[in-house]
Amino acid sequence: MRLGVLDVGSNTVHLLVVDAHRGAHPMPASSERTVLRLAERLTPDGDLSDEGADDLVRTVAEARKSADKLGCADLIAFATSAVRDAGNAADVLAMVRDETGVELSVLSGSDEARLTFLAARRWYGWSAGQLLVLDIGGGSLEIAMGVDEEPDYAMSLPFGAGRITRERFTSDPPTRDEVTDTAEWLADQLDTVAKKLRKQGRPDRVVGTSKTFRSLARLTGAAPSSAGPRVRRVLTEVGLRQLVAFVSRMPAADLAELEGVSASRAPQLAAGALVAQATMHAVGLPELEICPWALREGVILRRLDRTNGEDS
Repeated sequence: MRLGVLDVGSNTVHLLVVDAHRGAHPMPASSERTVLRLAERLTPDGDLSDEGADDLVRTVAEARKSADKLGCADLIAFATSAVRDAGNAADVLAMVRDETGVELSVLSGSDEARLTFLAARRWYGWSAGQLLVLDIGGGSLEIAMGVDEEPDYAMSLPFGAGRITRERFTSDPPTRDEVTDTAEWLADQLDTVAKKLRKQGRPDRVVGTSKTFRSLARLTGAAPSSAGPRVRRVLTEVGLRQLVAFVSRMPAADLAELEGVSASRAPQLAAGALVAQATMHAVGLPELEICPWALREGVILRRLDRTNGEDS
């Protein structure tokens, strides 16, 4: 079965097309990204702007055409924090449905954490034991932990790299005081979360997903994407601490020139690094592994689990 997954995120709208069936490894067939920066297009009242909504409708319509052209049996479309946070989310979803025929569902933060955890669990298998999964998105930070496919603990926090950049930085690059204050603020905010995690027991394996973690790992020496998804990639706390001092002093234009950093993500790299560092420090992690599967793969796997072996 060929499936399309349309992920409407804070920064990009990503269409991933895979060939898969229940019990098999989903094989990517096509990937298309459109940078919309929806999180930056909220009005002072908290609504998604008319222009932002129009661009979203157009992008979803184009994605559906691509999915149809590629022969997708189903298109699973979902939105995360940018649409979730919009005051006019219901109106925007109705607009998308009426003009494109695509039913765009909004995932809760907890659902994001659980589906991302499912993807990581399937990637590493039962041998991973007690698994801790961290995911830094544009609008939120997801944390999940457990020994089964359904985590015992799943939480979403408003500490996404894009959100931190917008709400706490006033310049590019941020001032030294802003970096210091943000690091201290994150440490304070994550203290309670760390205490809850410690009650779950010590993890046997810790992994990070998302573009932010992948970029940070690449900048600290991990293998490039061209090496393939099965190469082990690690992000260490020591390497991250050194990297924070480096990227927090560089403007986004210069960061975008670094290997592993896209132009669309460069403006929020410093904030992402601070969130990663604060989270690893709060939980007491000397290092974590980079998992190539994340939310989109989790959505695909959950969809396949519910097919009962059928093709539709």
